[in-house]
Amino acid sequence: MKRIDLPMEGACLVQPQVFGDARGWFFEAWNAAKYRDIGLDLEFCQDNCSLSAPGVLRGLHHQWPQPQGKLVQCLRGRIWDVAVDFRKGSPTFLQWHGEELSEENHTAFWIPEGFLHGFVVLDGPALVAYKVTAPFAAEYDSGVRWNDPEIGVQWPIDGEPETLSAKDLSLPWLKDVLEERQPLWRSNER
Repeated sequence: MKRIDLPMEGACLVQPQVFGDARGWFFEAWNAAKYRDIGLDLEFCQDNCSLSAPGVLRGLHHQWPQPQGKLVQCLRGRIWDVAVDFRKGSPTFLQWHGEELSEENHTAFWIPEGFLHGFVVLDGPALVAYKVTAPFAAEYDSGVRWNDPEIGVQWPIDGEPETLSAKDLSLPWLKDVLEERQPLWRSNER
C-alpha cells in the first residue's frame, strides 16, 4: 500500500497492492492496520455507494457542523474526483485538487473533514464507494456551486455537465456563502 500526499494538508491518495491473474484481480479496499501504517488512523461510521451515468456531475458538497471525512474509490467506470479545501484558516483555503479514480487504477482519495467534494463521470456508469467519518445529516447538508468562478475548478468536460441534480443546481455561490457568514470548518477544529 502506498500513500501519496497532496498539496492540501491531510489530503492524500492511497494505492493498494493489487493481485491479478487470468481470473481477474483482488485488492484490500480497506485495512485499518495497513492504513495506520501509512499514517492514516481513521474511524468510519458509514459506507456509501452511488451509481452515476456518463456525464453526471455531483457536487460540490460538504456537511456542517458535522463534517465528514471521505475515503473515495471508483469500483466501476472512471471519474474525476475533486476536493476543495474549505477549512477557514487553512493555508490552502479554497485551493482544489482533482484526481482520476477508476476501476483500472484502484486508487483511493482520502478527503479530510472540512473539504468540499464532487466528481464528474468520465466513463460510466460509474460505481463510487466511499467511507465516511460522520453519518449523513440532511439538516447539515450544504455545498457550493460546482462551477464557482472564485474556486475555479477546471473540470475535464466541455461546457456544462450532461446531468446535475436539482439540489446541485441550487447550491449557493461562494460569495453568497461568505457574505452570509455561514459557518465554515476551521482547520484547527477536531
